Amino acid sequence: GNIIGSGIFISPKGVLEHTGSVGLALIIWVLGGGIAALGSLCYAELGVTIPKSGGDYSYVTEIFGGLAGFLLLWSAVLIMYPTSLAVISLTFSNYVLQPVFPNCIPPYNASRILSMACLLLLTWVNGSSVRWATRIQDIFTAGKLLALALIITVGFIQIFKGNYEELAPSNAFNFWMTPSVGHLALAFLQGSFAFSGWNFLNYVTEELVDPRRQVSISVNLPRAIFISIPLVTFVYTFTNIAYFTAMSPQELLSSNAVAVTFGEKLLGYFSWVMPVSVALSTFGGINGYLFTSSRLCFSGAREGHLPSLLAMIHVEHCTPIPALLVCCMATLIIMLVGDTYTLINYVSFINYLCYGVTIIGLIVLRWKKPKIFRPIKVNLLIPVTYLAFWAFLLIFSLYSEPVVCGVGLIIILTGVPVFFLGVYWKNKPKCVNRLIESVTCWGQKLCFVVYPQRGSAEE
Repeated sequence: GNIIGSGIFISPKGVLEHTGSVGLALIIWVLGGGIAALGSLCYAELGVTIPKSGGDYSYVTEIFGGLAGFLLLWSAVLIMYPTSLAVISLTFSNYVLQPVFPNCIPPYNASRILSMACLLLLTWVNGSSVRWATRIQDIFTAGKLLALALIITVGFIQIFKGNYEELAPSNAFNFWMTPSVGHLALAFLQGSFAFSGWNFLNYVTEELVDPRRQVSISVNLPRAIFISIPLVTFVYTFTNIAYFTAMSPQELLSSNAVAVTFGEKLLGYFSWVMPVSVALSTFGGINGYLFTSSRLCFSGAREGHLPSLLAMIHVEHCTPIPALLVCCMATLIIMLVGDTYTLINYVSFINYLCYGVTIIGLIVLRWKKPKIFRPIKVNLLIPVTYLAFWAFLLIFSLYSEPVVCGVGLIIILTGVPVFFLGVYWKNKPKCVNRLIESVTCWGQKLCFVVYPQRGSAEE
C-alpha cells in the first residue's frame, strides 16, 4: 500500500529519459525491484533483531549512536518524507485536473490548492482515528491494484492484437541517445522513487504481532516482504510494457500524465477511468506516508531527539497529532517550491544514502554482537551485493548531479549543530527550558495530548 503510490505514474518518464531506449528502461524497472528485495531482506533481519518501531532511525541509533541516528531522523523529517508527500500530492492534483485542462498543463495555483486540500483532509483523518487511516489504506490499496490491473490487461490485449512494435528487440534497444553510467544512476534514482516505501513496515514493527493468532514479527515481516516486493516488481514492469503498446517513447516523454494519455488512446469513452484511478492511488499513497512519517517523528521524540511534544498522543483518539501536524506543515512548505523531477532526485539520493548506512549497520552489528538472537539471518552476500550497488548509485549520481546531491548532503549535515545544541547540550539556560515547557504545555492544551508510556502509541 505504501510502495504503490504516485511513482509508477511519474517515474516512467524520468527512467526513459535517462536510459535512451525502451528495452533498457524495462531492465531498470526489473533491477530496481531486485535491489528493493535485497534491501528488504536485510531490513527483515534488522527488524527482528532490534524489534523497535522507527525503522532506519531506530537501527542506526542503536548501532552507531545518537548523532548518526539524529542525522538520519533530521534528513527524514526535514526533506525525505515532506518531499515524498509533496510529490505524491502534486501528482494527485495533476491527474484530477488533467481532464479539466486536457490540452495544457493544469494551472500552478489550482494544482497547489488541490494538493494542499487533500493533504489537510488526510492529516485530519489520521489525527482522528488509527482505524480510519488503516481502513483507507486497505481500500485504496485494492483500488490502485485494480487500476494497474486494468492498464496491464489492456496492454496484453494490445500485444495479442500485434501492437507491440516498440517492444520488439530491434526497436526496444534502438537508442536515440547513448546513456552514460551517470545517466543510468539517475535512471535508477527515478525508478527507486517508485519502489520507495519497501522499508515502511519496519516503522511499525512493535505493532506487527497478532495477539489473536500469536503470530510473531519474525513470521509477519518476511511474509509481507516475500509477497509484496515480487508483486510490485511484476506490476511495475508490466505496466511499463502496457504503456509502450499504446505510446511511442517520444509520446511518453512529452506526456504530462502518462496514464491519462494511455487511457485516451485505448479506452475511448471510458478514458475518464484512468485519472480517477490514479487519483485514488495517490490518495492512498499520501495517507500511507502520513501514517508512517508521523510514527517516525513519534519514535524520535520518544528517544529524546525531537521535542517531547511530538511524542504525545491524543487523549481519546490515541493518535500522534503533534507529529502529524509537523509532517503536514513541512510538506506544505516544500509543496510551494521545486520541480517534481528535481524533488524526486533529492529524495531518492537521501533515501539511498540512509538505506546504505542502515545496511552497513547490519554488518557492524554482526561483528559487534555475533551471538545476539536473530530469528532471521540473511546470507552475508545479500547486504554486500546491495552495498556494491549502493556505492555505484551514489558515486555516479553525485558525479552527474553534483548540485542536487551536494545540497542533499548539506541538508543532512545541518543536523550536526542542531544535535549538539538541542540534544547533546543538557544544561541549557533556565529561560530556554521555560520556553520549551511553555510551548509543550500550549501544544498539549491545543491538541488534547498526553505523554504516553514507551510503546503505547497505537494500543
